[in-house]
Amino acid sequence: MRVATWNVNSVRQRMPRLLPWLDQRKPDVVCLQETKLADDAFRALLGDELAGRGYEMALHGEARWNGVAILSRAGLEDVVAGIAGEPGFPQPEARAVSATCGGVRVYSVYVPNGRQPDSPHYRYKLAWLEALRVEVSAHSSAGQGVLVCGDMNIAPADADVFDPGAFVGQTHVTAPERAALTRLQAAGLRDVVRDRWPDKRIFTYWDYRAGMFHQDLGMRIDLVLASDPAANRVRAAWVDREARKGTGPSDHAPVIVDLDDAPDGDIGPVVPPPSARPARRGPARLPQAPGAQ
Repeated sequence: MRVATWNVNSVRQRMPRLLPWLDQRKPDVVCLQETKLADDAFRALLGDELAGRGYEMALHGEARWNGVAILSRAGLEDVVAGIAGEPGFPQPEARAVSATCGGVRVYSVYVPNGRQPDSPHYRYKLAWLEALRVEVSAHSSAGQGVLVCGDMNIAPADADVFDPGAFVGQTHVTAPERAALTRLQAAGLRDVVRDRWPDKRIFTYWDYRAGMFHQDLGMRIDLVLASDPAANRVRAAWVDREARKGTGPSDHAPVIVDLDDAPDGDIGPVVPPPSARPARRGPARLPQAPGAQ
């Protein structure tokens, strides 16, 4: 079973790329984030195209922001929108949907960004992650195969950003955020991409601005976390960097995990190999940092 997760940053804008990508990579289960469509609008836009490819849909969307989905041709049972006890900002947002696909409990999650350290949205992010931990723990502790897939908006370690010094004072890398992610993983989840490629440079997100993608100045914030029954089935885990290239891409690349069989082989952490230019001399800045152009 091939499982993929992709923050598409508007499924309407990404539709011309999403459908050919489905045909090329042939995932059995796809977790989407930032769909930015209400459920009825999603069905009207993509329902026929996805049904023709054999996909069922589990949706939890909003008209303008957020939005998550699971597309599955491996079965879709016990669909739940949201997570129990989740906080809101101020109301609960469309940030999680779960279903059982091929005997595995799959979560598609879009963790709050956090905006600024110690801001109200940052505290909301930490509370939301705690609610997710409680939810997932109930399944993983029962010995069920669980996959938590999505945009975590956290780089787990300094190795997951292009330059730790560039992120000082920014979200995604602070100690409380990383501690919250560690607590989630302590519920019995493994970071399957990092487990498989512990020493490799791997990113899943590159800011649109300042040529960050072409310089390979990115972050690894899109993760697949698996309980042991699912993690032990992993045969390949990689980032489809090709999907971030070309015209009209998302700022995220898909992460693909193959269970039981790897139809493309165990081909490395990033596909194709990075085409980055030689690194510039001197420190790089985040585009949003003070003084950056």
